[in-house]
Amino acid sequence: MDATRKANLDRAFNPRLIAVVGDKKISDYMWLKSVRDAQAKVVSVQIDENEIPGILELGFENYPSLADVPGQVDYVIVAVPRPVAPRIVADAISAGAGAAALFTSGFAETGEDIGIQLQDQLTQMTRDADFNLVGPNCMALYHSRVGIRNSADQWIGEGGDIGFMSNSGTHATGFVIRARTCGLYPLKSISMGNSISIDQGDWLEYLGDDPDVASIGMYIEGTRDGRKFFEALRDVAARKPVIIWKGGQTREGARAAASHTGHLASDMALWDAMIRQTGAIRVDTQDELMDAFKALTFMKPFTGNRMGIIAQTGGQSVLVSDAFGREGLTVPDLTTESYDILRPIVTVVGGSYKNPLDVSGSLTSIERGREMLDALAVDPNTDIIVIEASIGFISRRLERQGQGTDDLIDMFKSFQESSDKPFGVIATWNQDEAALAEFRRQVADRGIAVFPSFQDAARAIRRLREFHVTRAELAAVGERP
Repeated sequence: MDATRKANLDRAFNPRLIAVVGDKKISDYMWLKSVRDAQAKVVSVQIDENEIPGILELGFENYPSLADVPGQVDYVIVAVPRPVAPRIVADAISAGAGAAALFTSGFAETGEDIGIQLQDQLTQMTRDADFNLVGPNCMALYHSRVGIRNSADQWIGEGGDIGFMSNSGTHATGFVIRARTCGLYPLKSISMGNSISIDQGDWLEYLGDDPDVASIGMYIEGTRDGRKFFEALRDVAARKPVIIWKGGQTREGARAAASHTGHLASDMALWDAMIRQTGAIRVDTQDELMDAFKALTFMKPFTGNRMGIIAQTGGQSVLVSDAFGREGLTVPDLTTESYDILRPIVTVVGGSYKNPLDVSGSLTSIERGREMLDALAVDPNTDIIVIEASIGFISRRLERQGQGTDDLIDMFKSFQESSDKPFGVIATWNQDEAALAEFRRQVADRGIAVFPSFQDAARAIRRLREFHVTRAELAAVGERP
């Protein structure tokens, strides 16, 4: 992407003036409402006399065309019927906008002649003008710091440093919403749609060059220029963590992707090879994407594979060992010195002070839990520390000491900050699902990686280890880490 187009995208992400074209009451004026809190002036462009009163009632100025809008329009959101789309995009080009996002669908992804013809027209038009068209068939842009959203449900504010790009509008919107429940703060999200003007390699390069973006995730169904995407990924992944969630892995999924955004199937083995060669991180579901970001964001870097684990019961200690073992992570014996420390702490008959610790009824206070964690952390045979927090068990024991889950989370945070080793919490099933969800949210909000199951934790930790090992290997051979 050349410097002029990049500068124009910066204008769209940091606009002074936003124009929303074609928003309607039937959609509850969702586009106007999604950007009404932006740090920019927002105006409407609408000629339907039935829609204008509702727009004015919301407090927006309305104009009959983009040419009539006073001032320099930086970002245009277009929600018009597909036959009208080329004319509106032409108006955005004439107005000198930095970019236009085309929400409208029904183009080449339909396989219909009219849809293909209209997309070809848009492609040629934007190519001739060297213009940034986001989409079509997309949910536009998100920038938390300036209040640009594609849903009023999305978080806005300071502090984000995660970039996300997605062929799916649902996943682009949903990533931001769900990330906040995991204690993560997205900065920018791009719904790419059909990607006819700005392709996947361009977007990856754009996020890679953004100094405020620390890590990048993506949901991708395909790419129109495989070589360009590979080169961009190789460059960006050498500088920033990149997590790839690939849609359309199977024959059935690839067929759905073709009708969704018009991307043709490609061999998953090629994607796997590319991800390995570039040092990116592969995930297969949204849950895995969130877990990978939690591990990446909240756990200290590591290359070892030896787990120090606290489990709540004997049965759980077996299952957690299986889960980590399946992912190539070991649960080693501790040193004699550690056993000497733990033996008088894990005292309940039926428990075990071996690794994994089966603490059963021995975790009777916050102080006792911290002693267990500290013993695992100083043991030279461990690289990563995790604790199972089964809230039903723990809450009842802590209540007897006049302590609660807030105190427990405070202890987790204190331990995380004091230990040189990465730390995570596995908050397992509880009879009260609402209480469990709230506990996970509270842990995440303190910047602690919290996982919903043993297998989820093991998978995320294994992926994070592979990432750090790959970066260490690249650094060892003189390539940029």
